[in-house]
Amino acid sequence: MASVPAGPAPAADPRPALAARWVATVDAVRGPDAPGPAPEPYAENLLGRWDEPQRAYHTVAHLTAVLDRIDLLAAHSYAEDIELVRLAAWFHDAVYLPERDNNEERSARLAERALAELGLDERRVAEVVRLVRLTLSHDPADADGNGAVLCDADLGVLAGSPEEYAAYASAVRTEYGFVEGETFRAVRAELLLQMLERPALFRTEYGHRHWEEQARQNLRTELDLLVM
Repeated sequence: MASVPAGPAPAADPRPALAARWVATVDAVRGPDAPGPAPEPYAENLLGRWDEPQRAYHTVAHLTAVLDRIDLLAAHSYAEDIELVRLAAWFHDAVYLPERDNNEERSARLAERALAELGLDERRVAEVVRLVRLTLSHDPADADGNGAVLCDADLGVLAGSPEEYAAYASAVRTEYGFVEGETFRAVRAELLLQMLERPALFRTEYGHRHWEEQARQNLRTELDLLVM
């Protein structure tokens, strides 16, 4: 009897590894023996948010990619406090409803509550909250190392291969499926034009050197397709 070819192996669940990364980050900021609630339930809550059904791009995969790019940039010592940047990544899209325009603010408030409960001091909480809010504009000041790393990590998707960028653009369109086609194309095209008009998309030296050119090419390609 002929053997049946095995199908592709099921993808591993990324959530346990992500939860471990969360715990390591919280422990690094407050100390592993610090008083306060255990960080594990907070990881479960956050991952549940990133798994909500309205998400097609802003998913656990996006969170993982942002954290991975932060790790990459961390090797270059751009950030003043890389652990706070990692915390901000966890919260930056934790509240996400595509039909609303206050997701960053609501995510920042969630971070403020959760991190205070976890026992972080006011300075660290305020910095994470500031970073989460910064992802609305992705426009950090020149001397803002923490902000540059978070924003570059978040926008790094723009510098993917043409196939990766096409998948990203398709997922964004899925999230905004409630918007009529002509309206979506006009709004999206305006956003792409605004990004292309920036002197630089990426603010770290690494991001500008390795990601800028490909990101601009991808943005121009999508814009051309939108206005055809």
